[in-house]
Amino acid sequence: MQKRLLIISAPSGAGKTTIAGRLMSAFPQLAFSVSATTRSRRPGEVDGKHYYFLTHDEFKQRIAAGDLVEYEEIYGNYYGTLRSEIQASLDAGRTLIFDVDVKGALSLKQQFPDQCLLVFIAPPSLEVLQARLAGRKTEDEAQLARRMERAREEMDYRSRFDIVVVNDDLERAVEELVGALGAKLAAE
Repeated sequence: MQKRLLIISAPSGAGKTTIAGRLMSAFPQLAFSVSATTRSRRPGEVDGKHYYFLTHDEFKQRIAAGDLVEYEEIYGNYYGTLRSEIQASLDAGRTLIFDVDVKGALSLKQQFPDQCLLVFIAPPSLEVLQARLAGRKTEDEAQLARRMERAREEMDYRSRFDIVVVNDDLERAVEELVGALGAKLAAE
């Protein structure tokens, strides 16, 4: 696969993290790009595996030093991709899989236009997405409303992605994506 940066993006709650994990099982040659964040760790999350957990001051220092390829403040927390993660992978000839928000995906594509393959995971509907988010019980009503507002905006960008998969059934969505990526990743 000539494109070494496989970007999986979706509105929060659409299943991008689950699907990215399934793709890594289907294609063991993929390496996961660990993002940096200032948000609090959720139960079971490990620093350096799920995210690089930084303080706000540490994150701002990384921004000032130019260590981030892309970053964004979302709901009061920063999220971003460390340049060192991408460069090490490209230098080693590995394909990195990213689990990032829509703006992050488009920023990566802008900086690495010949290396990126963008995949958008769409929910079957905004109503289903809202039910999924509410079911996680990780946000209060105000946070849920903000996530839904952002999801509406993010859905408008899906036409800018190379592949769009509707996650109406997880197994079917994974199967569709594995099929779409199979020939591209089998060449590695």
